[in-house]
Amino acid sequence: MSQYLVKLKSKREIAEGTMAFHFEKPEGLIYKAGQFASCTLINPAETDAEGNTRAFSFASAPYEDELIFAARMRDTAFKRVLKKMEIGTEIAIKAPFGTFTLHDKPDSPTVFLTGGIGITPVRSMIMQAVYDQLPQQILVFYANRRPEDTAFLEDLQVGHTTNPHYTFVGTMADMANSKQEWQGETGFINKGMLLKYIDDLTVPIYYIDGPSAMVAVMRKILSEAGVSDDHIRTEEFSGY
Repeated sequence: MSQYLVKLKSKREIAEGTMAFHFEKPEGLIYKAGQFASCTLINPAETDAEGNTRAFSFASAPYEDELIFAARMRDTAFKRVLKKMEIGTEIAIKAPFGTFTLHDKPDSPTVFLTGGIGITPVRSMIMQAVYDQLPQQILVFYANRRPEDTAFLEDLQVGHTTNPHYTFVGTMADMANSKQEWQGETGFINKGMLLKYIDDLTVPIYYIDGPSAMVAVMRKILSEAGVSDDHIRTEEFSGY
């Protein structure tokens, strides 16, 4: 991996309590969809015991002309500095890292089981797959409490209109406290929901990412359904 200095281009709230930060894409940086970068603040105004470096998945796809990182805005020194950062400010990144990337078996359908901020590497992989018009079947299950809490929802919904091999299934667990309309699934991802969209659960290759508790539950459901460990890839998001 290599180190780069990148300038902040823009920042925006993409869900309640979640922000996306858009940086210039440095010349020479090559990464695969699903990989991540180590991001370090330069001379921050404040710091704490958690330090000035965080690992962030690329939410941007490699074909895009900027880098996008997204974060739940917890009350830490790093997140406070990031939130207040002025446009044009530089951070240092080392990249790429990680093997949580899309397989190259066109005959094997791909199923993503994700929730919360775990969507960041999934957005990268889906946007690139749609752009490349990959022939493999891709199905994304994305769980959140409410539409208001759901990062990159529009990006993921739009993909199906441009690539018929891609299907998006959003599900909300707390619509009673939402002010938005929702026509998709409700409740948590479970075996019954998976079987509505997948004929044989043992066939696809699964990518599970999100909070550690969710990853554990999804892995348990798949294992009990007879899915081989070779067909399950996981990445946990903690502290976000």
